[in-house]
Amino acid sequence: MRFTVTTWNINSVRLRIAQVRRFLRKVQPDVLCLQETKCPEDLFPLKHLRSVGYRSIVHCGQKGYNGVAILSRHSFSAEHGMELCERRDARHIAITLGDDAGAAAGITIHNFYVPAGGDTPEPDLNPKFAHKLSFLAEMRRWGDSKAPAKAPAILVGDLNVAPLENDVWSHKQLLDVVSHTPVETEALETLRGEAGWVDAARHLTPEPEKIYTWWSYRAQDWAASDRGRRLDHVWVSPDLGGTLKSVDVARETRGWTRPSDHVPVTAVMEL
Repeated sequence: MRFTVTTWNINSVRLRIAQVRRFLRKVQPDVLCLQETKCPEDLFPLKHLRSVGYRSIVHCGQKGYNGVAILSRHSFSAEHGMELCERRDARHIAITLGDDAGAAAGITIHNFYVPAGGDTPEPDLNPKFAHKLSFLAEMRRWGDSKAPAKAPAILVGDLNVAPLENDVWSHKQLLDVVSHTPVETEALETLRGEAGWVDAARHLTPEPEKIYTWWSYRAQDWAASDRGRRLDHVWVSPDLGGTLKSVDVARETRGWTRPSDHVPVTAVMEL
């Protein structure tokens, strides 16, 4: 059975609902995980998304900020969200696929939106960066105490960290830039490794090949300068590592009208 899961920081689902529908019609992933929906739960565009075949939808949102959602062609047997750093700020949602998902039944999918961390990589001076480091520390404790990767599971999201040298356009120039500082990259790789998650993109495409999923709005010509970062990730539990067939980065969506600065990342598995 071919199974596909996509992660996409959409940067306002209502503003870009036409783009979401366009992508879903073209790619038709089994599951789409969105971050930064920036939408209260009562205004989430359920009708528009169900009309293109996604009958099972869960959304954890708030007005103007954050927000995570999971859309599926299959039913959910469970759903839950965690509050990290004692904040109700809509940064995690998880589901377990139901029996109608065939060989994917029982797989739990976690969707995270890690705090961006602001502009200054100094936790004593920048509360946003301190929050980011605390969030990553809680993810590490969760991985240690709950062992989520011991059962069939997928973790996706905008993790807001480009962990490896070739996950950014210039390792040397970005070492003191939030998202690629050593304290962040070490935290993310440590929590991933300790929990046992397999980095799907790097499992199939090892370094030194460059992989980017985000290009800044500040660039006058993002495609020509190509100063990207890999902030969006798909991790799988070890038992699913051998099922990975491809991880596709939909770079072309960055060139759509009024795009998100992130692009969809789709993992293809053969279960």
